[in-house]
Amino acid sequence: MIIKFFKEHRGWYLLYLLIGIGLVSMFALYQLPLDFILQSLFFTSSLLAIWTVALFFTFQRKQTLLEADLYEENLEALRLPSDLAYLSLLSKEKAATKDTILAYKSRENEQEALIKTWSHQMKVPLAALSLMSQTNQLNQTEVNHQLLRLDNYMANLLNYMKLSNQVSDFRFEKVEVKDLIIELVKKYRSQFLQKEMTVNISGTWQLKSDRKWLSFALSQVVDNAIKYSQTASSIHIHLENGVTISDEGIGILPEDIPRLFEEGFTGYNSREHQKASGFGLYLTKRVLIQLGLSIHITSQIDQGTQVRIWQRNEEK
Repeated sequence: MIIKFFKEHRGWYLLYLLIGIGLVSMFALYQLPLDFILQSLFFTSSLLAIWTVALFFTFQRKQTLLEADLYEENLEALRLPSDLAYLSLLSKEKAATKDTILAYKSRENEQEALIKTWSHQMKVPLAALSLMSQTNQLNQTEVNHQLLRLDNYMANLLNYMKLSNQVSDFRFEKVEVKDLIIELVKKYRSQFLQKEMTVNISGTWQLKSDRKWLSFALSQVVDNAIKYSQTASSIHIHLENGVTISDEGIGILPEDIPRLFEEGFTGYNSREHQKASGFGLYLTKRVLIQLGLSIHITSQIDQGTQVRIWQRNEEK
């Protein structure tokens, strides 16, 4: 502690030493009596000793506080302008660190809940495949349908983790959206056949975007359109300065529409049909924002839902 004290205040003692040397030199130069210089040095040294003792105890207390946790009742020992500036900075750093830790904990809790939700969702197709295998009734169409559900759940989980960790691999290029739609229709062919649904595709739309991520966003919309459509109904997809996907499904309650893009939100109809994880449209909105696209949903109960996606600098 003493070494630290003299190390911190060495400037003062060095200054005193230089002043003492200067005084001795002046007295010697003018050939003044030695008693004068000795008395002067004794007087100033006594003051310096008293000042050192008082300063050391103050330094010792401050050092003890700084080496331990700082509590509000002990802060009066740190009252110099430099101390107050340091405490202000420390307080800001503590607040920022606390906010960061809370954000990480919140995100960790959200991801834990997400994984539990996705695990529950993935058990359904796995159970269906297991049952078909045990009863030796493997229907190829149904197997493809369940495998597609598993693939979609896994893709959602991986893409959610990428977006949450700010890890993305966007590569913008000229994309013909109609080609993506046709690929998605082929991908969901088994589900269309299972529900005896028809698809009508019209128009064309080209834009500069990321093919993989745009396809992912569109797949979420198409998947929802299939899930919530009636048997033997139709899905209409029109492309013109954007893409409009319309279904003839069960529709969405008006009070649920403003919250469709919230993380983990499942509307009333989704809960009733037990088909939603609450992350599909949330991921869709996040991806579309990063692609420079907007999305809007309109719906009427028992009449269907219409989803419109377009570039922000274009007319809706």
